[in-house]
Amino acid sequence: MMALSNVVNAYRKRPALLAFFCLGSALLLSACGQKNEPWRFSGPTMGTQYHVTVVPKESYSCSQAEFDEKIRQSLVQTNQQMSHYIENSELNGLSRLPVGESVTISSDMEKVLRLSERLYTLSNGAFDITVGPLVNLWGFGPKSSPEDAVPSDEQIHAAMALGGGDSLQVSSGKFSKSKAVELNLSAVAKGYGADKVAEALEACGAQDYLVEVGGELLLKGLSPRGSAWKIAIEKPGNSLAGQSMQRLLQVSDKGVATSGDYRNYFEKEGVRYSHTIDPRTGKPITHALASVTVLAPSSAEADAWATVITVVGPEEGMRLAEQEKLPVFMLVKTKSGFKESYSSAFATYVQ
Repeated sequence: MMALSNVVNAYRKRPALLAFFCLGSALLLSACGQKNEPWRFSGPTMGTQYHVTVVPKESYSCSQAEFDEKIRQSLVQTNQQMSHYIENSELNGLSRLPVGESVTISSDMEKVLRLSERLYTLSNGAFDITVGPLVNLWGFGPKSSPEDAVPSDEQIHAAMALGGGDSLQVSSGKFSKSKAVELNLSAVAKGYGADKVAEALEACGAQDYLVEVGGELLLKGLSPRGSAWKIAIEKPGNSLAGQSMQRLLQVSDKGVATSGDYRNYFEKEGVRYSHTIDPRTGKPITHALASVTVLAPSSAEADAWATVITVVGPEEGMRLAEQEKLPVFMLVKTKSGFKESYSSAFATYVQ
């Protein structure tokens, strides 16, 4: 899921926020108009914004100001670990690590790398954190060629040769690689950041909260109204103005992410090129999936799975959703508009 930011995701840019906040970029439906004002925290992080809503209680071990500071500290730490823009980040250190050498990594990095490894395997390479050279080649990354330049097959094959998600090894807190690849965690870092903020909140006693980092959500307990959190799935369109709701969900104790590319593409000589790159082909996707919403136990998992399904498309994406028992909601482009499709596990969320 995506906030409107300047940071380019390693795979795609995402549609507008799934949850809409009263205080700014969106409307968080569950928290509007309640008598007891929730605590709200927001600010910049990871090239985007974060928003946190906490239902206040006297039993908390932290003051409102302490909550604010702990949220900020948590996000600073995650950014220092996962950013490919910060020169001395832990991630960039792994990218520079010589082939064959081993280095100790943080427990957070190990968790994210293991999740990435698992999804790389389950998706047959559709989720690949070494996809950066292809993203740059197509003009969507931090070291990009002109965005409207279509690379040759030779250039694509050369860029694909620079990647390789199967060249990474993680074992007992150690990392090594068998190939000189660069890592990019943009498809999972913001979701993991939301999970880490949640840990900080719970350390202070909070059990009812919503965390959003760059559009990735983690919802816990009850909203300020005493019911499940209500979030809206945006109806696809070409304009940020006049956004409308496709579905209203009631969600608690889940991570939520929406991914799609219907606003993000360029055209060259009458051909439309998506910003979503399939690492297996080295080219933009061509299927009809407009957006996908994924619910998972953590925000990091939802974030990563949304990427996987966006890359593989509606048919393979639904097969994976059923296989993994994931609640997944899709909007698929047709000649007459958008068709809804959802997995068996999502049926309980349909109102």
